[in-house]
Amino acid sequence: MNIETIVDPSFTSKSFRELTESPISALRGVSAADARALSQAFGVNTIGELAGLRFVKWANAIKTLADEETDTMAQLAKEILLDEAVEMTFPASDPISVDAGITRIEVPPEMVNACTDHQAAAKVAANIDAGVAKGAKGK
Repeated sequence: MNIETIVDPSFTSKSFRELTESPISALRGVSAADARALSQAFGVNTIGELAGLRFVKWANAIKTLADEETDTMAQLAKEILLDEAVEMTFPASDPISVDAGITRIEVPPEMVNACTDHQAAAKVAANIDAGVAKGAKGK
């Protein structure tokens, strides 16, 4: 890390131990007024005290854990269902029209046969056939 990018020029020659005892205003972008506000709000006056502030530690821990967190099974399921719903509404296989910005050919609902006008029509038909065959064996 280039220390010149995080502390004011008058503090660049200090060691890290010296920087922890330096005023918060030594941090680049923190004004004297900002340092006073931190002192009044949290009772911290040095970089070391700011770093040791429990709220800063908690915030850093939450951020670190959030970066590593994965979606729960419920969140993944919702995402998959949403993706599938969008794909069923606007299938990628629909022809694209170049006229007047129309990107989907709409068919009136009463003309749609869900068994044949769906991307999973083959699976639907197979399941229907399997159900019919199973029902015939049971009679």
